[in-house]
Amino acid sequence: MKKSIHTFRTIWFAILTATATTAVADPNIGLGAKPIADAEMILDGSRQMLDEKWTYWEGPRFGSSLPIKWRIVDDPVDKGTVVQTDDPAAAGGKYGAADIVTKKPYRDFRLHIEFLVTGPRGNSGVYLQNRYEIQIQEGDKTKHGMGAVINETESPYHLFAGIGKWNAYDIVFRAARFKDGKLVEKARVTLYFNGTKVHTNVPINQVWGGPNSGVDGGNDGGKGITDSPQGLKLQCEGYDVRYRNAWIKELDLAEANTDF
Repeated sequence: MKKSIHTFRTIWFAILTATATTAVADPNIGLGAKPIADAEMILDGSRQMLDEKWTYWEGPRFGSSLPIKWRIVDDPVDKGTVVQTDDPAAAGGKYGAADIVTKKPYRDFRLHIEFLVTGPRGNSGVYLQNRYEIQIQEGDKTKHGMGAVINETESPYHLFAGIGKWNAYDIVFRAARFKDGKLVEKARVTLYFNGTKVHTNVPINQVWGGPNSGVDGGNDGGKGITDSPQGLKLQCEGYDVRYRNAWIKELDLAEANTDF
């Protein structure tokens, strides 16, 4: 009996090890992921790319001015430079005052982006279509916390690498669908956090945070989603959060399935 148990444990451990190795071996998912075919680099740590591909979101609370005040700084962990969410207009947590958004709008897409939180409670966010936030907040393990589709899923906080370390989100997003001007299919998202799948084809119900949060935030309490592609947005909320290695590929997902 003992031999059978030992054999079972050995086989089970081998299966787990093989699964983990497979996950780590994917060069397009997780920290340092390489762009997939036909993906566009949108953040490479250079001032040139920041100014070329991004601008401010001029929402109702916008309080900054071009050129973008976010800074290019040395990577605190590795070689090279990265983008820092440093804008005086957002001091005190004024989200929406200095958020940046891609000049190019997107409908369905595959996204990779890496972020580093430098201190306690560090707060930012990755906004899909400048509507739906994938939260970045150190110390928050609630549905409003790290890695959550904000206010709609649990936070996979246990996968956060920690303060001063790089983390990666890998995302496939499918925009809401409309017929005759009416919403017929909600937006959906699948998310890997540091190489582990944490949300699979999750429907997204609304924009949270009101009009200062993103497009349609003030429309019917955030439930009045409109039929328009929008840029990818990064939030500035008065904290030092860094970004690097962001790339995106446009998709056309006929089926309501974002799993990958």
